[in-house]
Amino acid sequence: MDVLQRLFEQHFHVPAERVLPLQGQLGGSGRVIVRLAGSGLTAIGILYSVREENVAFLEFSRHFRRHGLPVPEIYAEDLSQGAYLEEDLGDTTLFEFLSANRSGGAIAPQVVEAYRKVVAVLPRFQVQAGRGLNYKVCTPRASFDRQSIAWDLNYFKYYFLRLAGIPFSEQALELDFTRLTRFLLGADRDYFLYRDFQSRNIMLRSGEPWFLDYQGGRKGALQYDIASLLYDGKADLPPDLRRQLLDHYLDSLAGFIRLKREAFMEHYYAFVYVRILQALGAYGFRGFYERKAHFLESVPFALKNLRWLAEHVKLPIALPALLDALERISSSDRLQSRAVPAAGLTVRIFSFSFHRPMPADQAGNGGGFVFDARSLPNPGREEQFRALTGQDSAVIDYLDRQESVHQFLSHAVSLVDASVASYRQRGFSNLMVSFGCTGGQHRSVYLAELLARHLRGANGVEVIVCHTALEKTGKSKEAK
Repeated sequence: MDVLQRLFEQHFHVPAERVLPLQGQLGGSGRVIVRLAGSGLTAIGILYSVREENVAFLEFSRHFRRHGLPVPEIYAEDLSQGAYLEEDLGDTTLFEFLSANRSGGAIAPQVVEAYRKVVAVLPRFQVQAGRGLNYKVCTPRASFDRQSIAWDLNYFKYYFLRLAGIPFSEQALELDFTRLTRFLLGADRDYFLYRDFQSRNIMLRSGEPWFLDYQGGRKGALQYDIASLLYDGKADLPPDLRRQLLDHYLDSLAGFIRLKREAFMEHYYAFVYVRILQALGAYGFRGFYERKAHFLESVPFALKNLRWLAEHVKLPIALPALLDALERISSSDRLQSRAVPAAGLTVRIFSFSFHRPMPADQAGNGGGFVFDARSLPNPGREEQFRALTGQDSAVIDYLDRQESVHQFLSHAVSLVDASVASYRQRGFSNLMVSFGCTGGQHRSVYLAELLARHLRGANGVEVIVCHTALEKTGKSKEAK
């Protein structure tokens, strides 16, 4: 992390007093993503070893900002170390906003409005900013061409169909792949293709969308990105809403090009299919091959989309072997059962005093983490903090200024995050984390609150906080 702290200090002229890993950001990309903070300033730091993708992201970001698009400002970079620093866009993704404001198929109006804003901005990336972009930095290909399509289709074939045990004829499937590829290449491909335009790569700040993770962008067809968003697996948008958003996108697109809707729609659902196949390939590679079971949680949503397509869409080309394989996938009870989402995980976080017994394990599993915070600076030794707790702003400000506190917390968070990810994959239901200090009033309370804030909002994780020493004295406040 030293390189990111150095970049932070070079840019802001103050040291980074706090470095926290961002929950759920590692995903399948291999990036290390942290939030750095100091003197009321924050930034997001990225460490990633693939230079070509770093170069593409930085080049695209600066180009898009010159065109007034809502992407993060790049503050500093050190490509020799695979590091860069960018604007902090907050913690709320479009997916999280959707998940928190829906009940089954009923989606709150404010979410629909956020999606409408997102699809209205997309043509600005594709058409307006797509002009003059340096496509020489695209990786691994400068366009979504025959080779790119072949990679996606073979990814699906070898990492999903084969590993899921779905029978198919290799030769017949290859003939269908050839027909599908030829058809896809018949669409106009002279636009910027974002490539991973989905709800987890869109942040909401003050109700407005901001965009991330376009480093895989290249030239391509307009249909691909809107298909990616509307058939985003776990987002599970209702068909009526997908149609409304597609119409709104096309209305916005018509402001940038002379749009022929019939020509657009002729190719649209073929791109929906190829995007779903690409996603299934990714789920299979991460889930079946790398045995990261949580990636398989998205499979049932992809199957649901495939069933809807089979019932409502007739492609203008014949793909009998591919559609037969997809029908086998959609109706596979074994595959559906293997992809059942893991049960929710409850993380119980305690603060306590080492003058009293440690918190009892309420779940009956034993184990968990106990972190001893007595090595850290103790606010309780100073008169102005003695009557306060780790929930009070004065104590929080004091501990926020201590570098040793943030080093301690960063290590603790890394350990807990690894266990949370493993427990989710393995279907465990409880994890216990305890922070102890001398009196159980300042340091342990502060650390417990920060860990709880870090974990809240993680998919499938419920957080319960208990300040045992404060509850005995009546000083405990509602968890923040």
